[in-house]
Amino acid sequence: MTIRLGIHPSVERLFPPSVLRSSLEAVDATVTDADETLTPDAALDGLVTFDYDPSFLDAGVDWIHVIRAGYDEFPLDALRERGISLSNSTGLHGDSVGEMVVGYMLGFARGLHRYRLDQPDRAWNPPAWDETFTLAGESVCVVGLGTLGRGVARRADALGMSVAGVRRTPTPVEHVDRRYGPEDLREAVADARFVVLAVPLTDRTEGLFGAAELAAMREDAYLVNVARGPVADQSALVDALESGSIAGAALDVFETEPLPEESPLWGMENVVVTPHAAAATDEYPGRIAALVRENCRRLAAGESVANRVV
Repeated sequence: MTIRLGIHPSVERLFPPSVLRSSLEAVDATVTDADETLTPDAALDGLVTFDYDPSFLDAGVDWIHVIRAGYDEFPLDALRERGISLSNSTGLHGDSVGEMVVGYMLGFARGLHRYRLDQPDRAWNPPAWDETFTLAGESVCVVGLGTLGRGVARRADALGMSVAGVRRTPTPVEHVDRRYGPEDLREAVADARFVVLAVPLTDRTEGLFGAAELAAMREDAYLVNVARGPVADQSALVDALESGSIAGAALDVFETEPLPEESPLWGMENVVVTPHAAAATDEYPGRIAALVRENCRRLAAGESVANRVV
């Protein structure tokens, strides 16, 4: 069975569709570019996409693959009712996100963010004797120990940091010294120099990190969010940063993306803003293609797709 596979133009958000199409040449499938809005005339078995469009529900596709881990805007019940399988790209981001988080932590520890701001003004501002520190011996609390969180924990441990983790299940996780349940979140973050949010966005995690959790952090602690914007209360975070109740934040995700120009976060020296780029890597199209190829094989064989959500 040859799979008729379409590539939705929204893939362009991460890489050119042509790059993915060329990476799929070896797959037993007919690969075409799909239209922005699909109709049953498209005659597709599967669709690879970044965004969701309501036309997907009635396009006659059997399977949709989203090229990111998040899928919160996809109507799972409606897909299930129509017998459409949905798979995502979880499991591919541990290395890139883990390295990005280490970059944030090193940047704050060594003052790199401040030096970069000084450079356009040719300002020579050495740090005060007590202004910088090393990561070795410092503590990090990783909230969420899936692919992203484990990628952070492995690298933090290698740098000599003490690693705590928050997850729903008590299963031991390599490179994590202490584990806490979600009910103990405030206790978990209380002693950490860095708090890293790495959970998926669900009904349970929306608004997970608010004013009370920020208040539980140390005054010299930094918040890192590589999860999703709504996991943290952005207004409460701005208040904490402006009041000095935490030392700073590195934010890759926001409640509204792109981050609006009027957001006070843009102008804060102790905040690093990145454009939802933690997962970006030149290897990403190839990794997506490998997952899509495997799912095409499974679909042709009548098997359940990998990374299945629905």
